[in-house]
Amino acid sequence: MEKLNKNDFKELKDFGLLWSTQSLSQLGSSITGFALTLWLYEKTGSSLSTAALTICTYAPYVIMSIFAGALTDRFDKKKTMLVCDLFAALCTILVFVLLQTNLLAVWHLYALNVLSGLMNTVQQPASEVAMTLIVPEKHYQKTSGLRSLSRSLISILNPLLAAALYSFAGLTLVIVVDLTSFVIAFTTLLCLIRIPKSEGKKEAGMLALAGEGLTFLKKNPMILTLILFMAGVNLTASAFDATLPGYVIPNPRGGTSTLGIVTSCAGVAMIIGSLLVPLLPTPKNRVRVIYLTMLFSLGSENFILAFSRSPLLWCIGQIIGWSVVPIMDANLDVILRTSIPVELQGRVYACRNTFQFFTIPIGLFLGGFMVDQVCEPFMALHGSNPILQTLFGTGKGSGAALMMLILGVFGSLMCLVTGRKLNQYKS
Repeated sequence: MEKLNKNDFKELKDFGLLWSTQSLSQLGSSITGFALTLWLYEKTGSSLSTAALTICTYAPYVIMSIFAGALTDRFDKKKTMLVCDLFAALCTILVFVLLQTNLLAVWHLYALNVLSGLMNTVQQPASEVAMTLIVPEKHYQKTSGLRSLSRSLISILNPLLAAALYSFAGLTLVIVVDLTSFVIAFTTLLCLIRIPKSEGKKEAGMLALAGEGLTFLKKNPMILTLILFMAGVNLTASAFDATLPGYVIPNPRGGTSTLGIVTSCAGVAMIIGSLLVPLLPTPKNRVRVIYLTMLFSLGSENFILAFSRSPLLWCIGQIIGWSVVPIMDANLDVILRTSIPVELQGRVYACRNTFQFFTIPIGLFLGGFMVDQVCEPFMALHGSNPILQTLFGTGKGSGAALMMLILGVFGSLMCLVTGRKLNQYKS
């Protein structure tokens, strides 16, 4: 492992400040988001209502990303991030005011989440470009590992802190913590961090700028193929997320607490993988690393869970499957940052967001539909077959186990087929 010297620390000073404070702010926002789902469930008692809260945040992100990227490349990155962060904070303050005046209603949360989602649509590509501008290329892999580490920590700490704060003092304390983290991040970005300017074509129209991102992808088939490949990975992974509760909770050795433990193992595995990234040597072929790690992930985790009945094995499956994700993520991040001109990155990243992540809500729907309407009825009808009993068990949850097998086969075949195409590229 290459050690960081004094000059490296100086080069990464702005990154360190931006990464640490923005991660803190993201943790605060995630805590509020989780606490709002708890508040909403208490008010409505509906899982669909709480799921709709996430959809209201996610839909603008997928639909508007292409145009948001054009905005990102057109304007100053630092100012864009500051404005988006401030607007999101104002939405949180409005929730706080409505809560204190006993006027907070469910539709308020949906509307505010749509607005926050729109701001995140603009802020996210601006943040990606800002990282490119302040990080020297030789540190891309190390910094990508650190960013993956912070995301992993947030995924673990978010539900724990949100539940603790919410149960201790309700939504009010949660919002105060969120706003405190925002003030720290906003002040640091405003006063202490310098992001070099790299403004795009201000005279060009929004549609023209958005079209340039699509044109770049069309002219760079390696990048487009990687993005579409990751869309397939996201489809499989989100279907897995929808299947997991129906697999663990009905199991005699499962339940809601077990589901929490199994789910948290993914975050633990991500931390392990994130710590490994800076230690790994630079690969000769990053493209091959991407599809081989995903083949290992999707081909191991789904099969382990499909054929096992032990919570310990479920946890092991999660750790094995998720530990290589940061390695994939770091190599994909380096390829994108080194292949896309910085003046185009905002609009190309935004196009990436639309193409790569639109499959997540589709996967969530398909996973739930397949379990409830296809796999569970199939096992209820044919579950007495000795082979099926041996493979997937009996009773409710056996259909979800069958779905795990289907996802394992689909994910593995997708990686193998796409891998053959990606083999022609080297980056």
